[in-house]
Amino acid sequence: MRHTSKDMTLPPDLTTKKGSGAVRSKFPIYANSLPPCNHACPTGSNIQEWLSLAQEEEYEAAFQALIKNNPMPAIHGRVCYHPCESACNRNDVDQSVSIHAVERYLGDQAIAHKWPVRFEAKPSGKRVLIIGAGPSGLATAYHLKRKGHDVEIRDSAPMAGGMMHFGIPAYRLPRKVLDQEIQRIQDMGIKIVLNTKVESILAEKVSGQFDAVFLAIGAHIGRGVDIPNADPEKVTDAVSYLRDVELGKAPKLGNVVVVYGGGNTAMDAARTAKRFGAQVKVVYRRDRANMPAHDFECVEAMEEGVEFHWQRTINQIDGQQFTLEKMAINAEGKPQPTGEFETLQADSLILALGQNIDTKLTKAIPDVEHKWDGSVVVNDNMMTGYKGLFAGGDMVPCDRTVTIAVGHGKKAAANIDAFLQGRIFTKVEKTPLIKLDKLHLWYKTDAEQSEQPATDPVERRTNFDEVLGGLTEQEALYEAQRCYSCGNCFECNGCLAACPHGAITYLGKGKGYKIDYDKCTGCHACYSQCPCHAIEMVAAEQA
Repeated sequence: MRHTSKDMTLPPDLTTKKGSGAVRSKFPIYANSLPPCNHACPTGSNIQEWLSLAQEEEYEAAFQALIKNNPMPAIHGRVCYHPCESACNRNDVDQSVSIHAVERYLGDQAIAHKWPVRFEAKPSGKRVLIIGAGPSGLATAYHLKRKGHDVEIRDSAPMAGGMMHFGIPAYRLPRKVLDQEIQRIQDMGIKIVLNTKVESILAEKVSGQFDAVFLAIGAHIGRGVDIPNADPEKVTDAVSYLRDVELGKAPKLGNVVVVYGGGNTAMDAARTAKRFGAQVKVVYRRDRANMPAHDFECVEAMEEGVEFHWQRTINQIDGQQFTLEKMAINAEGKPQPTGEFETLQADSLILALGQNIDTKLTKAIPDVEHKWDGSVVVNDNMMTGYKGLFAGGDMVPCDRTVTIAVGHGKKAAANIDAFLQGRIFTKVEKTPLIKLDKLHLWYKTDAEQSEQPATDPVERRTNFDEVLGGLTEQEALYEAQRCYSCGNCFECNGCLAACPHGAITYLGKGKGYKIDYDKCTGCHACYSQCPCHAIEMVAAEQA
């Protein structure tokens, strides 16, 4: 293989007054900036920090750094759609760092070794009621507890987890993993009261002497559609179906099941029905390119034998005969009826057309506004129109994913904490975003992403065993080492070696570098050789 070399130090640009010589216009300063992965993460996870610790094989330290922002890494490593990886700068070189797989590895290690949440917090004497033990409620409770507040969660279900239990099948999220991560949160001293339905928020707030309330009730009501049907008993909604399966009350749907919809919940319902032995046909009004479900969900469903009928709507149902109308996609990407029809035979129908919020709890509260789907309107501080009543997760207008719900929990906790102290939370201003064009990758290498092992599609369609396996320690370490540390110094000594005047001193591991500005000429050598852009050149008057 032929290797090309690149000088460690670039020659000065003598066409401008920026280099060595009599005129020094700029100085270097060390300034960590924002990696695109962190910027894209709904939980605000400092991904570079815990990947860096994982590189050092300091796995518990990496776990503790990770859970400062996200309390359930073993869950997220399985169900998060990892927007961080879509933003990763390595996408433009080879493949993104498999961040979610390393996160899962750390979460699984924490479960295996029973690592607790290590934190210290002085009790505030304040009490917060959280209604809903789903991802948003659990995350809010977790972050409030870390701030010293007393927290109680109430949920009407027989187990905690919310839509993680009732909306995500076990083949994607094993229940043992879910339960153990929830238990770790409880072990912090958070009280979870199950089988308890709150009838009046304001009455509970007063009787329990709570200083604030956070609403985190999941979207449990499936949306219907008006289809002429002589036998409506053969129709169920996907949310109810998945919930009944979780509770051990799976309905008998017959040999052939139609799932109507193209979202992730539709894929979950279809793949679940397949595991109960049905022949499953998904009917969706758009094409595959325009379906809201993530494509890998569609691929895995196809591998398991689920059939897809694209660009079709259900016109009517007569017994076992379903009449479908063909659709055409117009220039705006919207489906239009064609007047052409076809039929298929099926025993039952699962509607997967989205979910709404139950508004019974909030309709009677003064100054609380609602959207058309029942979601609650909140301000920038996540408070509703009623003082002291906050809401997040599925309760507010947003994309309904576990990670976004957990991000809401972190944000809500910060705002509730400020409210309890009689102030308004002010978010720290973000540092500059470092994209690939800002990096100086003199060490470019091709190092492709590790693949997670998947079970055989034929085997997995008959059970609820986990579909995707985790990384080994060696693979997790390799993935962590693929991180470019964009915008964050990782002490590679490139600046130290590049400086021609000995102006830079290394202060020791974890302490970074010091610049002697009496020796620095502003030649840009350190800046040019910093691969991760942790050095900025600033005007002389700013240094």
